[in-house]
Amino acid sequence: FGDSHGNCVYLFERDCSVQRRHQKVLEEAPAPGMTHTMRQQMGAAAVAAARAVNYVGAGTVEFIVEQLDAPELSATSGPSKGDSAASEGSALREPKSVGAFYFMEMNTRLQVEHPVTEAITGLDLVEWQLRVAAGERLPLAQDQLQMHGHAIEARICAENPDNNFLPATGTLAVYRKPDHTAFERGVVRIDDGVREGDTISPFYDAMVAKLIVHGRTREEALARLDNALAQIRIVGLTTNVQFLRYVVRSKSFANANLDTALIERERAALFHQEPVGLVRAAAAAIAHTLLAERALAGNDPFSRRDGWQAHGQQRRIFALEFHGEAVVAELVYGHTGALQLALAGQSSPLEFSATAAGLAVSFAGERFTAKMESNRGVVQVFSALGATEIIVIDRLAAVTAAAAGSEAAGGRLAAPMPGKVVSFAVQAGDRITQGQPLAVMDAMKMEHTIAAPSDGVVLALLFAPGDQVTEGDELLTIGQEDAVTTV
Repeated sequence: FGDSHGNCVYLFERDCSVQRRHQKVLEEAPAPGMTHTMRQQMGAAAVAAARAVNYVGAGTVEFIVEQLDAPELSATSGPSKGDSAASEGSALREPKSVGAFYFMEMNTRLQVEHPVTEAITGLDLVEWQLRVAAGERLPLAQDQLQMHGHAIEARICAENPDNNFLPATGTLAVYRKPDHTAFERGVVRIDDGVREGDTISPFYDAMVAKLIVHGRTREEALARLDNALAQIRIVGLTTNVQFLRYVVRSKSFANANLDTALIERERAALFHQEPVGLVRAAAAAIAHTLLAERALAGNDPFSRRDGWQAHGQQRRIFALEFHGEAVVAELVYGHTGALQLALAGQSSPLEFSATAAGLAVSFAGERFTAKMESNRGVVQVFSALGATEIIVIDRLAAVTAAAAGSEAAGGRLAAPMPGKVVSFAVQAGDRITQGQPLAVMDAMKMEHTIAAPSDGVVLALLFAPGDQVTEGDELLTIGQEDAVTTV
């Protein structure tokens, strides 16, 4: 930070090494392992750069630090990168040896992650900007600045981490958050500009919100971050909330083994995970369905849906879909009101009740609590273990749709999301092979390559570079002998 009176200070560092597709995922301050000497050297370098151009206002200087001895990192590990409002530091970790740090760039502004600097310094950096712009002196000198505790920020984005972080669009049918402050310092802070019911469009950045936590230690901040992420419930579009929980819990992040290759190094623990499991998810979804049916019952005994009958036992079949696999469960209603559920090779009493913490479910020796959200037949299960989704199939609707004959895509590929066509790599008449890049699309500040699904011949380009397309639009047609494939 510099003012118009010649004063300039640095507000310590932030580590921003954890990235995907060259964009930041998690940021924290102070940088784990940063030494007092290195902090002073980086701060002095940042101040010198600002003084050299008579800089006034907030600025973020970025440095890269080389690692001289990091044998446990893979060969693809990149350098550490960090930043601060006026000074950027990297994640220097003992006992690793670190070498020189190098100036990379200066962003002449505050950055997305400036709240973590506010959290550890107790300062309002936007207020500082306004005071400096009004011609005032900086409120504090360098020797008056202090750090308190540890802060971490997570960027919550509308994207699918399991599909190369493809941006997602849709409506926030459900958007629930833990207790928090907004745009001001707090133990849990959430800065966002959307509300439940809003639409996430392809015309802006994919970030939905910033979640910032502060603790006395890094371990306390990590625990608060995971707990806050567990309480966020978003339904209507895909987000990276669960992915963030996996990163926070990963061995590399927990041990502050930070660099730009962390996500690649921890792939096995970060992608295509199932934290809840079929048995818990199905039992919770069935209990949720039964609870909703109870709520519809009135004084009329015929409005009840508990399956009671005078003779024999009532058996009910639930058709479910979990990760693309069909699942069948059988529920038996007892005359005493007890429920016996047969699911995934297990048969056990099913018990459940609504509590302030969520739906408490007991099945097959498992006792757990989950909060449930339904959206068009898809039941979202949010629990302390993580979140998942399971589809409860309306069997009557499914039979009706099958009888009517629904039009399937037939394996066609189309624009995977709304966006702009950047370029085509082929022309009509070109022969192509499976996996060959055909087109590039731009959506939410990222470019995405569309590849050929099979060998063939390009028959026609249906759009031109610069055209805006919606999700599912056909970009070009490919001929395959006697058939035509639409891409």
